[in-house]
Amino acid sequence: MKIAVLSGKGGTGKTFVSVNLATVASKAAYIDCDVEEPNGHLFFKPNNMNTKEVSVKIPLVNRKLCDGCQECVKFCKFNALAYVQKNLIFFHDTCHSCGGCILFCPNKALSEKERVIGKIEKGRSDNVTVITGILNTGEVSGTPIIGQILKDECINEDLVIIDCPPGSDCIAMESIKDVDYCVLVAEPTIFGLHNLKMVYELVKLFNKPFGVVINKALENNNLIEGFCITNKINILTKIPFDKKLGRLNSQGLIVSKEMSDYQNLFLKLLHSITKEATI
Repeated sequence: MKIAVLSGKGGTGKTFVSVNLATVASKAAYIDCDVEEPNGHLFFKPNNMNTKEVSVKIPLVNRKLCDGCQECVKFCKFNALAYVQKNLIFFHDTCHSCGGCILFCPNKALSEKERVIGKIEKGRSDNVTVITGILNTGEVSGTPIIGQILKDECINEDLVIIDCPPGSDCIAMESIKDVDYCVLVAEPTIFGLHNLKMVYELVKLFNKPFGVVINKALENNNLIEGFCITNKINILTKIPFDKKLGRLNSQGLIVSKEMSDYQNLFLKLLHSITKEATI
């Protein structure tokens, strides 16, 4: 079973929920798809690390063969190619690695080369296989890294927890497209409600079963709860606003290992998700 944990913005508690769900399982894989700022490994501190580079294919220009026909420029809808002063210029920041320019070149002046955009780290922490995607600084899109992680044949655990990128853009879509269930993490603020609506629309678009976890819950604040009741959304659990959680998080500790109350909370949450996903 693949469970995706999403939030509309950073800082809501997405990684907190993901890490603890993986920890309380008897055996699981934790996949950090928040490739621009992965931090789950700071809690797991995995051992026996293996690293693999991730690259994309980009065009390589043979200027001796290029006659300036500009067929490749006309084809590229992402403006990754331009013909200026009798030279074909390539902008890798906007290239989507589709390979179409190479196919359309009548003179075979374009070929492919590999360009490294990041890496995948894999290790082990007790009962959890920890897989982390890391996008190189300055790169535009982490979608290829997420795609590579999620088709990794080594992910063979029965339970896979995917810590998704915040928001609802392309990399978030890539991380949930093949999952069995989505957990939406929200905090009870006006901004939290706004961002919950973003990921709510996303999971509906992908027709995924889902439920909501309210993090930093306050007894007298019903913003998120009211939205869920109005839209008939299942509230999986409420995690209280607790200063002890902040202190443990700041020390890089996993609360379900440190406090029995939270171990029970996340065990119940995992049971609820499993039950919901199999209905």
